[in-house]
Amino acid sequence: MVLKIHGNKMSTCTNRVRTVCEELGVPYEIVPIDFSKGEHKAPEFTAIQPFGQVPYLDDEGFKLFESRAMARYIALKYGGVGKLIPDPKDVQKTALFEQAASIELCNFDPYASGLARENIFKPMFGGKTDSAVVEELKTTLEGKLAAYDIILGKTKYLAGDEYTLADLFHLPYGALLEKQGIDYLVSGRWPNVTRWWKDIASRESWKKVTSA
Repeated sequence: MVLKIHGNKMSTCTNRVRTVCEELGVPYEIVPIDFSKGEHKAPEFTAIQPFGQVPYLDDEGFKLFESRAMARYIALKYGGVGKLIPDPKDVQKTALFEQAASIELCNFDPYASGLARENIFKPMFGGKTDSAVVEELKTTLEGKLAAYDIILGKTKYLAGDEYTLADLFHLPYGALLEKQGIDYLVSGRWPNVTRWWKDIASRESWKKVTSA
């Protein structure tokens, strides 16, 4: 039985989970959720995911939501220890991994996802972009990436010299920045960030997810 990911291929968080599966060669099936029909708000969906957000995972009856939790679960169960997450017995490596994962969650995602919301998702659903909010988000993200550049000047990846989920977590919203004409990750303005981004965005797992 393969993993079932109840989500949508247009969803950033769904693609985060798909990328983990591709990294580890874990078979999975997308159970499509149609946003236009409001299927993510339907009672049978919110009975499992009360926030009405995609995706959620069904692994032979075990159900889990929140994409980062799903990523950790898949890595722990399906051979990702030592590949995408450190061995939990290595306390220091695990602490550095969790530090890096927290950096993405607190210092990247709110601003990158906020920009996507203003520039892509609002217009897609008939809303209007708030240019003042966009400029504020861009300014804040610039400061965050300056700090990233310092970290990535010391190590190849965010948690050290090995690729982990903490790097992978950036891919969905990071990729949307360039689609908005925001070249922060590729311009070389922060050279260590650009080197890192080109590395993680060129991984076969991400290419497969974005080409499907």
